Amino acid sequence: MPLLLLKVNRLSAVFWDVDGTLADTEMDGHRPAFNTAFKELNLPFYWDEALYNRLLAIPGGLRRVKLHAEACGVKLSKKQLDQVRDRKRLHYLERVRQGHVKMRPGVRRLLQELNGAGVQQWIVTSSGSASVMALLEQIQKQIPRFDGVVTSDDVASGKPAPDGYHLAMKLSGANSVASLAIEDSAAGLYATRAAGLRCLLTPSPWDAEALRVAGDQASAVLDHLGDPGLPATVLSGASCQEGFVTLKYLETLLSVPDR
Repeated sequence: MPLLLLKVNRLSAVFWDVDGTLADTEMDGHRPAFNTAFKELNLPFYWDEALYNRLLAIPGGLRRVKLHAEACGVKLSKKQLDQVRDRKRLHYLERVRQGHVKMRPGVRRLLQELNGAGVQQWIVTSSGSASVMALLEQIQKQIPRFDGVVTSDDVASGKPAPDGYHLAMKLSGANSVASLAIEDSAAGLYATRAAGLRCLLTPSPWDAEALRVAGDQASAVLDHLGDPGLPATVLSGASCQEGFVTLKYLETLLSVPDR
């Protein structure tokens, strides 16, 4: 019988999420920044790691604050929510500048490889522009420049709505068949699928929903992107023979029948 060869499509664009995907921003960045803002504004909240893990199932920081306050029997006014947003943002930016936020394994390596191969790379995030730009300013000497950034400030609805991905594809001119997204959360995964994109998921350990639905909707699921000496574990999808995600691996995912 003749040998059947799998046709591998050329990758033209990768869309990166930020919080939990590009960098570990949550526990050492956003969480303590929220806590400092709560204290300054005399609000009766403190988010320890266990509580914050649960709250991260709610996409969007300000929505997270609003719903948590209501669950505690506290109704915050728009003015109070705006104050939380503004104070938290200042403290988050300071923590980023102090180097508390670190990139996840394999991110720097893969960014550099894709850049060298001429693959477009965009950020698509539910975070605000100020938070994203502060992070990029901190790590820009270690990574290539992104071709574009779409934040929550640019669209009407954040993830799990696909608005951010639709805008990024429009601005980049990318074809969904030759593109994919890298995400860490269930909300991000839902957004990519609604936008018609394949998704490589590197789940955050606190996102139980992402782990539950990942195998059905993501093209592949790994604990992280991996590095030489720090191999990634494939939880679902094609095996990663090198032990870390490469351009070749991503192009293989484009050739796998969509779920």
